[in-house]
Amino acid sequence: MDVLGLMEYIKGPDFPTGGSILGNSGIKKAYETGKGSISIRGKVDVVEKKDRYELIITEVPYQVNTSALITKIAELVRDKVIEGISDLREETSFKDGMKIVIELKRDANPNVVLNNLYKHTQLQSSYGINMLMLYQGKPQTMGLKEVISNYIDFQKEVIYRRTEFELDKAQKRAHILEGLKIALDNIDAVIKTIRESKTDVEAKEQLTSKFDLDDVQAEAILEMRLRKLTGLEKDKVLEELENLIKLIEHLKDILSSEEKILGVIKEELLEIKDKYATPRKTIIDMTAIDYIEDESLIPVENIVVTLTNKGYIKRMTSETYRTQNRGGVGIKGMATNEDDFVENLISMTTHDYLMFFTNKGKTYRVKGYEVPQFSRQSKGLPIVNLLPLDKDEVVKAMLKVSNDDEYQNIVFCTQKGLVKRTSLTEFENIRANGKIAITLKEDDELLSVKKTTGNNEIIIASSNGRMIRFDESEIRIMGRTASGVKGIDLGDGICVGCEVAKEGQQILVVTEKGYGKRTDVNEYRMTHRGSKGVKALNVTDKNGNIVAFKLVNGDEDLMIITNSGMIIRLSVSQVSTTGRVAQGVRLINLKNDQLVSNVALIAKEEITEEESDIEDNQTEVTEEENE
Repeated sequence: MDVLGLMEYIKGPDFPTGGSILGNSGIKKAYETGKGSISIRGKVDVVEKKDRYELIITEVPYQVNTSALITKIAELVRDKVIEGISDLREETSFKDGMKIVIELKRDANPNVVLNNLYKHTQLQSSYGINMLMLYQGKPQTMGLKEVISNYIDFQKEVIYRRTEFELDKAQKRAHILEGLKIALDNIDAVIKTIRESKTDVEAKEQLTSKFDLDDVQAEAILEMRLRKLTGLEKDKVLEELENLIKLIEHLKDILSSEEKILGVIKEELLEIKDKYATPRKTIIDMTAIDYIEDESLIPVENIVVTLTNKGYIKRMTSETYRTQNRGGVGIKGMATNEDDFVENLISMTTHDYLMFFTNKGKTYRVKGYEVPQFSRQSKGLPIVNLLPLDKDEVVKAMLKVSNDDEYQNIVFCTQKGLVKRTSLTEFENIRANGKIAITLKEDDELLSVKKTTGNNEIIIASSNGRMIRFDESEIRIMGRTASGVKGIDLGDGICVGCEVAKEGQQILVVTEKGYGKRTDVNEYRMTHRGSKGVKALNVTDKNGNIVAFKLVNGDEDLMIITNSGMIIRLSVSQVSTTGRVAQGVRLINLKNDQLVSNVALIAKEEITEEESDIEDNQTEVTEEENE
């Protein structure tokens, strides 16, 4: 298991004073190398009081003195470094705990004041992590994996030596009890032998010779008190001997297997957990950005956000991928595992909202710049560290929402072909823990989410090559929690997507084996919601089932993503325009049983290609047309 895998269980430091750790990059570095630095923020609640706001500080970063913090804030207000504060007081009590109240002026923006407090005071501070431990008698800095491994090795040695000690002690005691048992079974003869002996030495020699005892057992018999002769005491000796025999077998069993020693370590750690575990006080805030500035100072950049099937998310600049000719084998768009692949990709700006819709019908929302940025080779951040997803909840669709949106509705489509139309205004306020977007029927999942103007046409496709086109008005506006109505009769296929279109657009169809084509929308006659639709593709063993389709104007670039994470970028104009029932042309050369997993459209850009990049990442292949 790598460091990220371990971090699923060992989240990060937990401080007694609470607070929030900003992101986990510092934690990850410390866990990988043994040294790192994290930023900690205090907990601040913004409370509205009539015509003004109050900032209530209830937690501070670890080792920050509250009196010094209050003094620093007062100095900054006096020197006019921080403006907008009218009053500052401490209301800490034994009953309610720490509490610092900052009253703001009527015209003060609480977010601006709070950001200045983070920037200029210890309300946000850095804390160094140094994972130093003794290894073979010498201090050494280690990463988390090494610390755990060496700790387990140390515990194995402790358990082994402790068990050996307990076994030796039990065996010695059992040996003496066996001698006492022999004496009690022959008590008359033992007493007679002792009485007839002139000295202790003679008595010991007589006992060892007559009753087959050794010196230790004979000595124990000579020191035995008369009370041991009672029946009750004899039963206690026999019971103790029986228990010791079981203990010896148990201890020998532990020493015979490393697996048993590891089992003992696990039991003892669970006992410690049950006895001392307390609720976590310090949270890890994965939505916080690394710098504190007004949003207006954050540059507006075009970005690409990708999300893998296993739930790793990242943002990159849209220039990351170069335009290639149709049939190219593509460049590696993300370092993924063998069983992971890129499933969602969206082009947006850093200031756009990014809405996530999950298979369970919930929606979440973040700003573009809040998605962590990674390189092209990195697989990104687990999305469970960005969104509070429930167990078995996965993101199925992403949607950007910008301030100048002309769209007023959202159309939902499920895997069973149900559709629903909801006003976009119902999603203006989304809590951090998400919001219900659609109520799903049993055994159904949310598949596609699209924005509409109210005058669009809805197109839905089935994997078996059927496609339906109908007017958006056939779906009435429904509430957020509605389930929707039947959109398409799927037959023996499954729904592969839903698109909205206007007159003059083309339908781009891509199959799982890398074939595709463009067809005018008008070739798909208008039908009605709930019908089977018309034939959209001649499905054969050569091209495979439909995996995705997009509505295009012809001036976009197309990204094709395979299940191994390979990405090719080509101009949509290079995809041949054919009839509705044709099987398409090859768009990407698939190797080693790869399959197309998804496609995405991005704006066409002029990008300079370096010769070295072409040699490293691009291979031209011969164009293969339909037979």
